[in-house]
Amino acid sequence: MSYTNIKEEAYIANMRLPKLNLVLFTFGNVSAADRAKGVFAIKPSGVPYEDLTPEKMVIVDFEGNTVEGNLRPSSDTQTHAVLYKNWSDISGIVHTHSTYATAWAQAQLPIPIFGTTHADHLTVDIPCAPPMNDEMIKGNYEYETGFQIINHFKNLELSHKEVEMILVGNHAPFTWGKSAEKAVYNSAVLEAVAQMALLTQQINPSAPRLKDSLIQKHFERKHGAGAYYGQE
Repeated sequence: MSYTNIKEEAYIANMRLPKLNLVLFTFGNVSAADRAKGVFAIKPSGVPYEDLTPEKMVIVDFEGNTVEGNLRPSSDTQTHAVLYKNWSDISGIVHTHSTYATAWAQAQLPIPIFGTTHADHLTVDIPCAPPMNDEMIKGNYEYETGFQIINHFKNLELSHKEVEMILVGNHAPFTWGKSAEKAVYNSAVLEAVAQMALLTQQINPSAPRLKDSLIQKHFERKHGAGAYYGQE
């Protein structure tokens, strides 16, 4: 069975992370899934971006087992596997330690919706899951991270289809989408919004949240039934 397409997709997506200043050294990974084959391609663990090739991408099933590849897959592979297995409509996942998003995660705070850039993509604050409890941390840590994300969405009654990003408290951000390309896009948006929110609070610690009318206007003009942003 050939996995050439998702290896190439994962490689291209991974190589965009340093270009977008979302990773330093090897602090990140992207995976691309093939739903029909029940597998995903993911960056090998600890391999510098300048040394990556499509052939070095590791193929893993949705249980986290390596299917093809001579290199060890990313240490976050189990988290990706859990999300793919439980959210059957996503086909790309990104994990980075991008500076501003990670700073919010370390602060254990959701990112408030202050402006229209945020509202162009989401109508709610970017959620921050709490740090895992000690039992989860001492267990299968990366596997449990996936459930920490899923359970936080359930607790907030949020849809992962509408909110394609999250911070994990004391850790870092994860994003996802219908493709690896979309997941990378979401990661870049998250980092930009995180930086803007921090600067907003520094300029005005009492800055108000964006009012509902602007939230709805900016989201609907891009994503609503009568969306008019961009070209047909």
